[in-house]
Amino acid sequence: MTTENKPTYGGQAVLEGVMIRGQRHMAVAVRRPNGAIAIQSRPLSTLFTGSLRQAPLMRGIIVLVETLALGMRALTYSANVSMEDPEAELEDEAEQEELGAGSVALMLLISLLFAVGLFFLLPLFASRPLEGMFGSDLFSNIAEGVIRMVIFLIYIWVIGKMGEINRVFMYHGAEHMTVHAQEHGVPLEIDSIRNYSPAHPRCGTAFLLTVMVVAIVVFAFIPRDPLWWLVTSRIIFIPVIAAGAYEIIRMSSRYSDNILVSLITSPNLALQKLTTRWPDDDQIEVAIAAMKQALESDQEDQPDLSDSTEEDQPRTL
Repeated sequence: MTTENKPTYGGQAVLEGVMIRGQRHMAVAVRRPNGAIAIQSRPLSTLFTGSLRQAPLMRGIIVLVETLALGMRALTYSANVSMEDPEAELEDEAEQEELGAGSVALMLLISLLFAVGLFFLLPLFASRPLEGMFGSDLFSNIAEGVIRMVIFLIYIWVIGKMGEINRVFMYHGAEHMTVHAQEHGVPLEIDSIRNYSPAHPRCGTAFLLTVMVVAIVVFAFIPRDPLWWLVTSRIIFIPVIAAGAYEIIRMSSRYSDNILVSLITSPNLALQKLTTRWPDDDQIEVAIAAMKQALESDQEDQPDLSDSTEEDQPRTL
């Protein structure tokens, strides 16, 4: 099976671990305090694997919801594992509390409100003093987009300085390297995975940067009066922007060998220097465990995997 027609896998880094999103299942592997690796596997919701996941534009919105929902569950699992007793026997598994639909929805709502406030409303009000300059809303709208980009970059840089987040970024690199290895069909072994870069074109960081760029284009020509419409537009257009950004990422991934596409997407890969670190062998081992579990779980649905297309691509974070 070639790289082009092989089912694609992606994932996210979590606390002391990695989540891999497969074709029909997700798997989370976390380093326990006693040194063992805890692994959890669960089937994906039909919302994330059904026909809507194939629909242009709609799939971008679903990917955004999926990334947040799966990320919340994986982070909760990894946090529970990290609080285990270090003196526990290797075979002892901590009881993991499952998040209900209501809890996930509440956490998603809080996350979205924070993101909207920080990356959309704050730049909007910060650009208000620039309104009317040069006799057009275009300048203030573009300035708003530039401010948004600066806030985004500062936010990533600041959280990367935190000790715990720095380790998460190392697991992020391990996840990307393991995905590279799976895509190229090489053995899922530490020595093989070490040959790949911690940057990946389907990274969630690339998606977010693309969202910022698309937002500049979308908002550039939206009138800034009245104020209620100015604020409302920054909220209601978020799904449209996310959908468009996903389609751009999907197309750039499909034509990644094109020189022009490579030049256009190079900032996405460069930005990942802020969100990935070179992992140690123990962290790669955890990423391998997550990938192997996702592959093993998906093998139960082997007849369905032959129908997988590039539209099924998960996002990596």
